[in-house]
Amino acid sequence: MNLVDSHAHIYSEKFNADRAEAVERSRQEGVNKIYMPNIDHTSIDAMLEAEEKYKGTCIPMMGLHPTSVDKDFERELYLVEEWLGKREFAAVGECGIDLYWDKTFLPQQQEALKVQVELAKKYKLPIVLHTRDSFNETYDIIAAAQDGSLKGIFHCFSGTVEEAEKVKDLGFLMGIGGVATFKNGGLDNVLPHVQLENVVLETDCPYLAPTPHRGKRNEPVYLPLIAKRVAELMQKPVEEVAEKTTANALTLFKL
Repeated sequence: MNLVDSHAHIYSEKFNADRAEAVERSRQEGVNKIYMPNIDHTSIDAMLEAEEKYKGTCIPMMGLHPTSVDKDFERELYLVEEWLGKREFAAVGECGIDLYWDKTFLPQQQEALKVQVELAKKYKLPIVLHTRDSFNETYDIIAAAQDGSLKGIFHCFSGTVEEAEKVKDLGFLMGIGGVATFKNGGLDNVLPHVQLENVVLETDCPYLAPTPHRGKRNEPVYLPLIAKRVAELMQKPVEEVAEKTTANALTLFKL
């Protein structure tokens, strides 16, 4: 199988001891592209170093993660725009709204997302969205800005059938990861009603390792486990899931 991990923090310090081996393990399992979302100014060097070491496999995005948004978020956004202006990135991301940890900076998170939506339009890039406990808040901003030019991914999608329809109607894709393998993840009730053309696969490593590795460090080599579970839930051959989700990701990131 030829697979794409559309969302992986392979540059994380959790891989400092064995990053090369983790990348090689994933290649041996057919994971040939790993798209890396940025977090904030502290992650850029490590991300670009991974790109340099694993050329053609590890591909960076540029954005500001909502959990890094505080009262000084404008400085972070200036840096994001500066980087977008001086070299190529696969997408603007990861950005969005996170109301799981802290709601203090919701207005700032909303403003930071709006700015990054405009950057995605300016640079004609897809946008990769983080929506933890904030689907409606994120959706409202994207829907208001959608003029037909915006494309992207609702990363780590774990919503309802109705929310899946909303994502599809926006022209966006759903990023499906380890949650699909969780016993109470909820996607067993959703994926049977979703079309493959609306899905990409992701690990979000080092987080959200799929069953049977739940609770351990996640890595791209586990992507086939996610593909297998998606295939079971959608009642499709796993080869078809791999082929279609890979095509979806490559088409999106090469806009």
